[in-house]
Amino acid sequence: MKNIIVFFLLAGLVLACKNKSYQEKEIKEKERPNIIFILTDDQRWDALGYAGNTIIKTPNMDELASTGLYFKNAFVTTPICTASRATIFTGLYERTHDFNFGKPSLNNGYMYKSYPYLLKKSGYRTGMIGKFGVKVNKGIEDSLFDTCIKTRWPYLIEEDGKEVHLADIHGNHAIDFIKSDNDKPFCLSLSFWSPHADDSAEEQYFWPKYVDSLYVDDEIPTPLTADPAFFDALPEFMKQTMNRKRWYWRYDTPDKYQKMVKGYYRMISTVDSVIGRIRKTLKEEGLADNTVIIFMGDNGYYIGERGFSGKWLMHEQSLRVPLVIYDPRESEPSKAKTFDEMVLNLDIAPTILEYAGIDIPKVYQGESLATFYNKDIEDWRQSAFFEHQREGVSLLPKTECFRDETWKYIRYEANPEYVELYNHKEDFYETNNLALDKKYADKIVSYAHKCDSVINKLMTQRIIE
Repeated sequence: MKNIIVFFLLAGLVLACKNKSYQEKEIKEKERPNIIFILTDDQRWDALGYAGNTIIKTPNMDELASTGLYFKNAFVTTPICTASRATIFTGLYERTHDFNFGKPSLNNGYMYKSYPYLLKKSGYRTGMIGKFGVKVNKGIEDSLFDTCIKTRWPYLIEEDGKEVHLADIHGNHAIDFIKSDNDKPFCLSLSFWSPHADDSAEEQYFWPKYVDSLYVDDEIPTPLTADPAFFDALPEFMKQTMNRKRWYWRYDTPDKYQKMVKGYYRMISTVDSVIGRIRKTLKEEGLADNTVIIFMGDNGYYIGERGFSGKWLMHEQSLRVPLVIYDPRESEPSKAKTFDEMVLNLDIAPTILEYAGIDIPKVYQGESLATFYNKDIEDWRQSAFFEHQREGVSLLPKTECFRDETWKYIRYEANPEYVELYNHKEDFYETNNLALDKKYADKIVSYAHKCDSVINKLMTQRIIE
C-alpha cells in the first residue's frame, strides 16, 4: 500500500513539473514579440515626410519614425531588388550569397540560415505576403513560411466588381494573417511591389482613387543634378545605361516629370494607408503592445538626378533607403531617436533574430540594430562596401564602391579608366568628381585596395555545393 501511495505521489509530482514546464513555456512564448517586417520597392530615403520631404504625405510611416528608431543613413549593399532581398533574408553580401538576376537559385545552405527558416524552426508562425523576389529551389519556401502569398502586377485588379489596388490586397492578406492565430508569436514579411513602376505600361505608376487628390496642386522641384550639364559630362558608357533608357520613359519632359513623380508619391501614400490599417488591426486584436515593426526600402531610386531613372549605380540616390524600427515595449526615453550611423540591409536578419531571442549565425555579415536601444554603439561600423553584379545585361554596368564617413569611391568593372571619388561630407549631392584631380591619385589607389580586400574576404565565405 505504501509503495502505491509513493508511486502516485511521484507520478503527481512528475505531472506537476510537466504542467509547470508547459506553463512556463507558454508564458515564454507569449513574451516573445510578434515581428512585422515591411519592405517597399524602389522607395528612396527622402521619399518620406519624416526625412524632410515637405510634399509627400506619409503620416503612418512618419509616426513609426517619430516614435521609434529612425536611421538617417540606411543603405542597401546592392541596389537592385532581387539581390537586396537575398541579402535581407540571409544577412550576406551579394558577393557571398552569389544571387542576382541571371543566376541559379539561391543556395539552400544560405536559406537554411535565413531569418524566416530559423524563426519557423524556433516556433514562430511565419508569413510572406507580396513580392518574394528571390529564386529558391523546390521545397524551400515551405520550410520558410507557414503562409506564403506571392503576388505580381497589375496594380489595379477587379474584385467583386470593384477596382482594388495591389497594395490594398497585400494589406487585406496581412490583416487576415494577423487575425488568424494568436497561440504563438508571428513574424510577417510584408513585401510591397509599390512604388515600383510597371515597366510594361506607358503610364508606369498606378494608384487607387482614394489618393487621386494628393499632390494635384504641388510642384515637384527638379533636382540640382538633373541639369543636362551633368549628363553631358558623363563618359559614353554611362550615357548608354538602363538608367538613361528609363529616364526617357519617365522624365524627358517637364510635364512628364511632374506626372511621374506625383504617381510615384501616390503609390507610396497608398502603402502608407495600408500601414495605418495594419496598425489599427494590431490595436483591435490586442497585439499592438507586443509587435515590433521594422520598415525599410529594398533600394533607392533616381528621380532625374544625372539624367537617370531607376537604381543599380552607386550614388546616394540609388543606395540610400528609409529604415525605421518601432518597438512598443521600450520605455519612453529609449524611443523617438534618430541616428546618423551607417546601417545596412545586411543588418535586418540579425536584428529580427535578436528580437525573437534566437542565436545569430556566425556567418552573418551584418549586425543587430537592436543594439541601438540603450546599448553602446561607439564601435559601430564607419565604412561599408557596395556592389552590383548582375550578369548578362550590357546596359547595367557591374560596379563596386567603398564608402566611409567622408569619402565614396566608385569603379566600373568593364570600364576601369573611369573612377568616381566624392567627399560626401562637403559634397552631399556628389557633384564634384575628385578622381579627375591628380592630387587625389593616392587616395584612389588606397580605396581600390580597400575594395579588393573586401571582395577577397567575401568570396572566401561562399558555400560551394
